[in-house]
Amino acid sequence: MKADLAKYQQELNQELENILNFWKNFTLDEVNGGFVGKIDHNNHIDEAAPKGSVLNARILWTFSASYSLKKDPDYLAIADRAFQYIKDHFIDPEFGGVYWMLDAKGNPLDAKKQVYAIAFTIYALSEYFIASQIEESKVLTISLYNDLLSHSYDQKKGGYFEAFSRDWKALEDLRLSDKDANEKKTMNTHLHVLEAFTTLYRIWPDENLKNNIINLINNFTSKMINRETGNLILFLDEDWNPKSSIISYGHDIEAAWLLLEAAEAVHEEKLTGEIRILAVQLAVVSQKGIDPDGSLWYESNPSNNHFIKEKHWWVQAEAMVGFFNAWQISGDESFLTTSLYNWDFVKSKIIDHQNGEWFWGITETGEIMASEDKVGPWKCPYHNSRACIELIRRIGLELANGCENR
Repeated sequence: MKADLAKYQQELNQELENILNFWKNFTLDEVNGGFVGKIDHNNHIDEAAPKGSVLNARILWTFSASYSLKKDPDYLAIADRAFQYIKDHFIDPEFGGVYWMLDAKGNPLDAKKQVYAIAFTIYALSEYFIASQIEESKVLTISLYNDLLSHSYDQKKGGYFEAFSRDWKALEDLRLSDKDANEKKTMNTHLHVLEAFTTLYRIWPDENLKNNIINLINNFTSKMINRETGNLILFLDEDWNPKSSIISYGHDIEAAWLLLEAAEAVHEEKLTGEIRILAVQLAVVSQKGIDPDGSLWYESNPSNNHFIKEKHWWVQAEAMVGFFNAWQISGDESFLTTSLYNWDFVKSKIIDHQNGEWFWGITETGEIMASEDKVGPWKCPYHNSRACIELIRRIGLELANGCENR
């Protein structure tokens, strides 16, 4: 086991460097500033592409976290660039929050306030403060946190509404993308609000923030778990009534470790014990989406027993961490085996060994999804780099402790 873990860690260190080199070498926009908005499957840059807030926040998070791990000054320089661009272009100076989309030159293109994007900006700015100790980033992220509490928090039922106009008025279309249901509350947004608040709490241990983290965790355990299947409920109305039966294997396994990370961050022993049990349960139900080749399928619909067996890059990244986490909690080596097999699949099918970065995914019949972006509003360095960073740290601890006392 020690040899397998050491090899896993060594390969992840190399892959993290490969991912970061791709983003350093290909994504800097030297004409308009910041980073380019789109690179296609064949590494062709679309210089006129709009620039998404999620993409830029995830770049900032990635290079900040990578600097904290590796102390490479080049990584901090990229994080500095991302911070400056977000501060100058994405932050709305009049109404607060962040713009959803800019044009290629950095002007607001879609000024709506999507809570998902604001959460990622809080997450990124908090991580940047850890790396840089620049006080301005801490002040800015606390300001965005207060924006969410003022405008998005549901004072009656709890949780956070999805989206608003630039000046925080109600919208008819709340969706993140065409794939989503038009509902007022979603599991996905709540997961990333929780992730953001957890990182913010590390730099700002505010008691009200701690309570909001605990409330979010309780929202998951009481409102967003399907009691029949054990999977997460993706879409809900404002009263927390389920509005979807779709199972998202990637979100289930991602939530398994992010929920535990949040519980551990606030140092609530009873809550942490409950979430440790839930994390393993989510890993168990996620295993139903494991393909014989080691990959994790995209989603399924229990109402008609239909599976979408595409293997998307982000789902594999989360599987690597989530199943490793389940092994650390339970000691069940089948979870570790699943994480290792998934990494084997990523090395074989998902990493673009010729042009760099990871392909969007593989179809059910084994073809590369070549019509999808290499870089874009949703194709970012966050899931794959975070998987590398998280596992490098976790494996280091396991090796230091002799792989005992989990």
